[in-house]
Amino acid sequence: MSEINLPFRDHHLIGKIVKQIQRTVSKPWVLMEICGGQTHAILRYGIDQVLPPQIELVHGPGCPVCVTPLEQIDKALMIASQKGVIFTSFGDMLRVPGSADDLFSVRARGGDVRVVYSPIDAVRIAQENPDKQVVFFAIGFETTAPANAAAVLQAQAQNLKNFSLLVSQVRVPPAMHVILSSPQNRIQGFLAAGHVCSVMGYWEYEPIAEKYQVPIVVTGFEPADILLGILKTVELLENGKAEVYNAYPRAVRREGNQPAQRMIEQVFMPVDRNWRGIGLIPQSGWGLRTEYREYDAEDRFQVGHIQTHESPLCIAGEILQGVKKPHQCSAFGTQCTPEHPLGAPMVSAEGACSAFYRYSRVLKI
Repeated sequence: MSEINLPFRDHHLIGKIVKQIQRTVSKPWVLMEICGGQTHAILRYGIDQVLPPQIELVHGPGCPVCVTPLEQIDKALMIASQKGVIFTSFGDMLRVPGSADDLFSVRARGGDVRVVYSPIDAVRIAQENPDKQVVFFAIGFETTAPANAAAVLQAQAQNLKNFSLLVSQVRVPPAMHVILSSPQNRIQGFLAAGHVCSVMGYWEYEPIAEKYQVPIVVTGFEPADILLGILKTVELLENGKAEVYNAYPRAVRREGNQPAQRMIEQVFMPVDRNWRGIGLIPQSGWGLRTEYREYDAEDRFQVGHIQTHESPLCIAGEILQGVKKPHQCSAFGTQCTPEHPLGAPMVSAEGACSAFYRYSRVLKI
């Protein structure tokens, strides 16, 4: 089956939604898609190029690799370089630059750095290598938290003493508060990420919509999903309504996945978290609860003291907050490319900079 015939990529359906957006919009609106996966879909399918000129899309901080703070990368590099350690991670973390290195370089020097597709894979590796310390780099938004929590519970059930997490879990709602309360904020409406809401629901967004008087529309990742989300956001804006709307009901309910939420709450607790390029956001992350601290790699390897400084050339923070777009960076496409990245947004499969580079949104302004 070709892409064009898939139900949510059907060009007739997409054309109808685009025409409805054109009929609905009457004034300029600035919308932010929070999720980096949506950013890539928007640029891949040219959604930004078929919208009416009154609608501007800006790209938010919903790229877990991009917001993983530099000090966490350096902690990963220090742990992965130690003898007797098997360091496991999702593949897109291996090329994220630390202060002076990346995980690929550690592996090239002989470090045992392995790509896994689930934290449960890392638990299995720990079972098979009892003489090694196995660490999983637990990054991500609410979407990845249940699996990371499950890995800790499985390790505990199997009494594994050689498994731990380097935790860099982050949460969407606190970042939205930071964006909307900034003096530089231009965002008038949000597209919320369907996969995050499938876990957490969207009840957490309702107080945000009310406080800042912005509509928030939950949507998916296919072209028709995203365009429907844009249409619903514009309809709410044009009618002066600041509320949350679920445009992705086939995957999302208001209450979310409550068993997954209970598992997260059992293993993790809210903590302050640094976001790369943005800084400290209170209560924006999860850390392991006291009763699970034996699985905390920061404690096990004593790397909590590491501090770092970002490259002055990289404007990732402004890009992640929607203040600037990638092609407004002086290093974009020159000093910073996918082969030689200065920052994580050029590396990640969900990064806005890599999307702009890959899909040729490179015109300087």
